[in-house]
Amino acid sequence: MRRSSWVGLGVSVAVVSACGGGGGGGGSSGSSSSSSSGGALSTRCDVAPAITTPGTISVTTLASGLQNPWGLAFLPDGSGRALITERPGRMRLMQANGSLSSPIANLPAVQAQGQGGLLDVVLDPAFASNNTIYWSYSEAGTGGTSGTAVARGVLNLNTLSLSAVTVIYRQQPKLGGNNHYGSRLVFANDGSLFVTLGDRQVDPTQGAAHPAQNPDQPMGKVVRITSAGGVPPDNPFAAQSGERRYVWSLGHRNPQGATIHPLTGQLWIGDHGAQGGDEINLAQPGRNYGWPVISYGLHYGGAAIGEGAARQGMEQPLCYWDPSIAPANMVFYTAGNVPAWQGNLFVAVLKDTSLVRLSFNGTQPSGYQRIAMNARIRDVRVGPDGWLYLLTDENPGEVRKLVVQ
Repeated sequence: MRRSSWVGLGVSVAVVSACGGGGGGGGSSGSSSSSSSGGALSTRCDVAPAITTPGTISVTTLASGLQNPWGLAFLPDGSGRALITERPGRMRLMQANGSLSSPIANLPAVQAQGQGGLLDVVLDPAFASNNTIYWSYSEAGTGGTSGTAVARGVLNLNTLSLSAVTVIYRQQPKLGGNNHYGSRLVFANDGSLFVTLGDRQVDPTQGAAHPAQNPDQPMGKVVRITSAGGVPPDNPFAAQSGERRYVWSLGHRNPQGATIHPLTGQLWIGDHGAQGGDEINLAQPGRNYGWPVISYGLHYGGAAIGEGAARQGMEQPLCYWDPSIAPANMVFYTAGNVPAWQGNLFVAVLKDTSLVRLSFNGTQPSGYQRIAMNARIRDVRVGPDGWLYLLTDENPGEVRKLVVQ
């Protein structure tokens, strides 16, 4: 069945129409110490003034029957077709009417356990001429270990198969456990590829000795690579040796959202906190975002994390959530369908089963809207028709289309 809901003034009503196609609970922490931003502490995202969407928001289920869908990428031909990843290891082509293809052939094996599996998918900026796509996934190692990997391949849309499959980046060393892989992929305007990497849930009580604080280990980092997996010469540590050459920013926990600002071209990311402390960050080259030395959250169970909320030399988030909402992917709205949304950031939310809209004055939050979705939302994208498309992180999962009437 196709299901629609109308959301307005905080009320959501579900109806049936024609047939068709990790954050924790509450917790607070604070600190009066100074930060590298001149001593000013950050503020909660959800205390920005409430904003509303003119009109009525309509949410329709476009496709269903997916198993924990994770990533969504529209083809550049304006057809409305899109690639969708499912965490167990399948990728499908969705038509504009929501019909789903059989799984695309020749994907490498994934370790689909815990939070791992097939993760994000993006198209090469020159996809129209080279048919190349990129995807991230949890790759098995020896002895039960795994790590985030990025591969690319050439997609044949007629045979629904991949060729010339090559792994272009691997998170090394591989570790035990099945959580905190990241991992979003986003191309910068210059054609380089950002990859967000989780900390693999390494014991955060290590503080400054934690891998997220070590530029020679890729846990808890954003890395920036060329489309072939090389080191861009203007990376902040490109002139040095080892893994740090790939590092763009460090001190992250489990960033599962990433997008490029449409005006500045800068990378914005969403990062999962522990018990509180989810963050929106402007990921700048060579900067340290503090995990697990500083955080606005607490350890699960209530113990303090590190030194508090700030430390000299470590960046403050643009804003944070406490209690946690578990932010997934995010996107800036650049279409013209809803003028009030222009330039606003939309954040897919898992634990809080919603879509969050944030307006900013520069990098300062200026408005906040929570749109109830009654499902864990994993991804949000702007479609070629100018409307928002969402993935629900469920089994069965859905593709939902959000419009304003």
